[in-house]
Amino acid sequence: MSQIPVKDVTPQVEVVSLYAEREHIYVKFYKGIFKNLRIISSAVMLLAFYGASWLQYDGRQAIHFDLPGRQFHVFGQTFWPQDFMLLSWLLIILAFTLFFVTVFAGRLWCGYSCPQFVWTWFFMWAERITEGDRNARMKRDKQPMSPNKFLRKFAKHSIWVLIAVTTSIAFMGYFTPIRELIPNILVLDLGPWESWWLAFFAVATYGNAGWLREQVCIYMCPYARFQSVMFDQDTLIISYDEKRGESRGKRKRDADYKAEGLGDCIDCGHCVHVCPVGIDIRDGLQYECVACGACVDACDDIMERMGYEKGLVRYTTEHELEGKKTHLVRPRLIGYLVALMAMMTAFSYVLITRTPLEVDTIRGRGALYTVANDGDIRNTYSVKIANKSQKDGLYRIELEGLEYAELVGDTQVRVQAGELLDHTLYVEVDPRALEKPNYAIEFEVTAVDDENIRASSESRFIGPTN
Repeated sequence: MSQIPVKDVTPQVEVVSLYAEREHIYVKFYKGIFKNLRIISSAVMLLAFYGASWLQYDGRQAIHFDLPGRQFHVFGQTFWPQDFMLLSWLLIILAFTLFFVTVFAGRLWCGYSCPQFVWTWFFMWAERITEGDRNARMKRDKQPMSPNKFLRKFAKHSIWVLIAVTTSIAFMGYFTPIRELIPNILVLDLGPWESWWLAFFAVATYGNAGWLREQVCIYMCPYARFQSVMFDQDTLIISYDEKRGESRGKRKRDADYKAEGLGDCIDCGHCVHVCPVGIDIRDGLQYECVACGACVDACDDIMERMGYEKGLVRYTTEHELEGKKTHLVRPRLIGYLVALMAMMTAFSYVLITRTPLEVDTIRGRGALYTVANDGDIRNTYSVKIANKSQKDGLYRIELEGLEYAELVGDTQVRVQAGELLDHTLYVEVDPRALEKPNYAIEFEVTAVDDENIRASSESRFIGPTN
């Protein structure tokens, strides 16, 4: 008797990996107007970053964030933790500026001003001068290690490390005076925190700009994820003119390619080879695009060589590509601009009228009042005076709001630059002059040498109940 074969009913399991291995991007050297604009903007940012910490103002570093002292000095203005509302305000203004620019012209910030990309292009420049252009690097990476390959790799990484270290030092120079930091580094006289942050920012710069590069923009940067929400069909974006370019294909320079059914795109791939994030702009708008204009420069160069009109890849709008009228000035853009101008005006006014003096009064928390030797009713106050300027000041303290009151104690005090002085004063009043048990009073502090520098603080005077 033959056996009936048993059908295998074991479920087949297919394992799909969600991890996409990164493909190294070899960026090709190119020239063009947008590259020149990016070089200028990058040079300005690098000069500001490396040079601002060396600026001096009134005998001290112009920009110094003194974290241990909880003071932030910016061109003669000293900001304290109590002023962090101004920082929040500034961040909101910068956010609205980013929104305004994004609505108008897409990701200009990413392509021309983002520190990640400024340093990435800086590192790619070091890569090109040491290892050659795209084809040379691709060919060399496929070859086994050789003395020539080793020397080129060593030179590249040496420049990378040099850029990373100088970036770290420049960054730390805003928190530790740069003129003190560099000598301390040379003699290896650094504290544990300074050493840690110098090493951290050097490694972060080396890793982000040298190895991660476009991965930071694609996967780590939140702006790439939400920036498309601010786009509309009138936003200037880098796009490929599909109607003009298709069908793409190879052809001879002087051939009648239109008779063959071809468009202006010769399918050379230059727009892809120069892209720092490795996308093909001909596939349409993609969130990975950082609007650097590299593909525009590369395509314009090819169009010029072929004798075609430039602009196959260009800054344009979806409405223009569809043959519709573009409205650059529109309600959303005007709304962002109005809000931005209002906030900047208010912020500027607060900064201009800001007084480098802060006063806070704390009433004695022991007894409600005491009786002095002469029978007067006495209240004790702790007057805290913060000198937010960068020079010592002499201040006069006066009392308002309570008639016949006498201020007992030193009514003139000297407060050093950046000091928070806790000064004790007494207020005494003849009980016969008190008509009620509770009075609102105000301590007014004025700079002796400048009447415009003044601040006040309210408190209460407590007397006996009749």
